[in-house]
Amino acid sequence: MKSGWLVGIAMGWQLVGGLAAARGEDWPQWLGPQRDGVWRETGILEKFPANGPTVLWRTPLDGGYSGPAVAAGRVYVTDYVSTGDKTPDPGTRNELVGKERVHCLDAKTGQMIWRHEYDCPYKISYPAGPRCTPTVAGGKVYTLGAEGNLFALDAATGKVVWSRELKKDYQTTSPVWGFTGHPLVDGQKLICLVGGAGSVVVAFDKDTGAELWKSLSAKEAGYCAPSIIEAGGKRQLLMWHPQAINGLDPETGKVYWTAPLEPLYSMSIQSPRKLGDLLYAGGIGDQAVALKLASDKPAVSEVWRGEKTTGVYPTCSPPFLEDGVIYGACQQGHFRAVDLATGKRLWETFAPTTGKRFASSGSVFFVKNGDRFFMLGESGDLIIARLSRDKYDELARVHVIDPTGDAFGRRVVWSHPAFANRAMYARNDKEIICVSLASP
Repeated sequence: MKSGWLVGIAMGWQLVGGLAAARGEDWPQWLGPQRDGVWRETGILEKFPANGPTVLWRTPLDGGYSGPAVAAGRVYVTDYVSTGDKTPDPGTRNELVGKERVHCLDAKTGQMIWRHEYDCPYKISYPAGPRCTPTVAGGKVYTLGAEGNLFALDAATGKVVWSRELKKDYQTTSPVWGFTGHPLVDGQKLICLVGGAGSVVVAFDKDTGAELWKSLSAKEAGYCAPSIIEAGGKRQLLMWHPQAINGLDPETGKVYWTAPLEPLYSMSIQSPRKLGDLLYAGGIGDQAVALKLASDKPAVSEVWRGEKTTGVYPTCSPPFLEDGVIYGACQQGHFRAVDLATGKRLWETFAPTTGKRFASSGSVFFVKNGDRFFMLGESGDLIIARLSRDKYDELARVHVIDPTGDAFGRRVVWSHPAFANRAMYARNDKEIICVSLASP
């Protein structure tokens, strides 16, 4: 009797585990559940079918660079509708009249569940649409538009729970390329890159929108998304504004440490990435630094600084750190492997970014799954590759979505996809698609 009861319990747990696996995992924010660019689902195909992977659905969408978020069977994505000219002019603020929109779609069918929209005049460069991936947590979806419109929406209905106009509330202006710091939920806090005197970074109560604390001053806020690490016995909030990388107490905003790093054109974009006791960040103008995190307190010391022949200098797409190596796309389109301890370049290729040529801000958006990387190049090609200290090893490639954005005379896809439910959710300026990546 006891034996049969135990067998029943075991079978029950297997069933629960199987159902959980069948449901798949969510991708509720930029770079995934742990904001680390790792896709942890199993049952993913080893190679593409002869006719390419199945596109499960396509849903019309308008302009934007924001990636989708996937949570609880729904997809959240933002766009911008305008009758004006969205042609980018680097460094020039385009003035447009239009609406930013937040869409909630059924993850299985792509059918619209609800939409929230609001008037939003643009005065930014590259005005295709919003930049920030929605953040879904605790029954709410948080969105930040290109001109600083911050919303907390009911994830089920789209009803506004609270909202903020960051430019008005903090007497600041939108960055040249718009607000791009993907909001971060941490406990009761929603942490945002804002700008203004003493308010480069602000923590709001995620349920009410009330300010909990604000911190840092800089000439400009930059474009870096907030992130949190653990080092020196403390949780540390990392914020890179155009003058320096900062480590803060996420509960109070108190500054623990500061390390100077000034990219060209105030383009502090990359969230600093941690591997072991080392921290790395880089940007255009050959500006990069590797920092060693102290083991006994929140502090850093400099290990090396980037030079023309060292480091990796990302723009649109964040790098990935693994096994002592930095992998990332540099400003001219080189995809490089760099030794984290020394900054020495190990190899480079244009294969996943621009193909065979230099191109300003050449990009590829990639995540780790098992021992492979899934990479969406700016051309709209989806690539499966292995990356190692020795080489770039491309295993498979298929074209999945058309590049529609304008960038320096070429067409691009500049949006980080989501990976959930054994599928990829990717968008351009005309549609969002769901591509099955499930193993047969």
